[in-house]
Amino acid sequence: MTTPKKGAAETRHPETAILHDGRDPARQHGFVNPPAYRGSTVLFPTLDALEAYDEQPFRYGRHGTPTTAALEDAIAKLEGGARTLLTASGYQAVTTAILAFVKAGDHVLMVDSVYQPTRKFCDTILARLGVTTTYYDPLVGAGIADLIRDETRVVFLESPGSLTFEMQDVGAIAKAARARDAAVLMDNTWATGLYFRPIEHGVDVSINACTKYIVGHADAMLGAISANARTARLVEEARATLGACPGSEETYLGLRGLRTLAVRLERHQRSGLEVARWLAARPEVERVLHPALPGDPGHALWKAQYGGASGLFSIILKPTPRKALAAMLDGLTLFGMGYSWGGFESLIVPFNPTRYRTATEWTAEGPALRLHIGLDDVRDLTADLAAGFERLNAAR
Repeated sequence: MTTPKKGAAETRHPETAILHDGRDPARQHGFVNPPAYRGSTVLFPTLDALEAYDEQPFRYGRHGTPTTAALEDAIAKLEGGARTLLTASGYQAVTTAILAFVKAGDHVLMVDSVYQPTRKFCDTILARLGVTTTYYDPLVGAGIADLIRDETRVVFLESPGSLTFEMQDVGAIAKAARARDAAVLMDNTWATGLYFRPIEHGVDVSINACTKYIVGHADAMLGAISANARTARLVEEARATLGACPGSEETYLGLRGLRTLAVRLERHQRSGLEVARWLAARPEVERVLHPALPGDPGHALWKAQYGGASGLFSIILKPTPRKALAAMLDGLTLFGMGYSWGGFESLIVPFNPTRYRTATEWTAEGPALRLHIGLDDVRDLTADLAAGFERLNAAR
């Protein structure tokens, strides 16, 4: 690889940067990609080096290898963070990041639209550790200031929200939280650092379930915590103390996926919007929940803050019996039913937020479906959905 001129790396667009960051072919005998380093034991050349320990870049497999360092460096640049720490899953990234900031007696403000396992972690493990959680309306904006207590240590965002896709005013929430010295954490998996950089909007820690779009092929579990300069050390210490670390193969697959993130995400966005518009015109659909659509309540915030959208969104159907919904979903041939997203495959799952929302109320009367639009041809996907609606109508 040609060495860039001084300052050239800083002017690269993100779509170019993700192709080059974390790579150094000259140190890998000219091979384009860094290899998957597998190992636990790392040898020290001398007693002095062993006793110095931290001065050696790689000391033990759990603390990282050249492969993890390569991906951490690339994601840190993508997210605009001072440091990125990898974990074995996106969920582990969430829990590790929260634990970096709290102790018994502390308080967490958690967005009500958050990923359900994060809610379970707060209601179980954190509660047993003596940390209390208050769930807040994702649309609170600067009003979050009224909910912050003296013991509030973390304000957690997820924008747009899991399943229901409410957009949050990230800058306003972060400003209010930082004024009270609370750490601001955000799950940024939907957009990735390619389409949104939370740290540039006042967030301290941006979290990615790399399992989704960064890996991109539904074949590895991986998480990343990107922290700004004021919080990086706390996150690093928490990750090391908890023993969180990704596998060698998973890290390599994350590096592989990162290189094509821009072209894949552009396709996911384009196809997702096309299918969303098609669904909005269907008589069976009550509402489409997609912040990149002009009619969505969160569109103005999305347009002001984000550089793009992904392929994940939801729809609310008009009231229909379960047997009709089952007829629709069970016969789909291109949309699989599974609890993930971000890969090449298209997915669809029903959901019902009334079972777990506490700060907000879900009032939709019809069933809700979350869709991930993969890399299939849109014409085939809409044909699959159209056939599904025919089955739904026939089974009413």
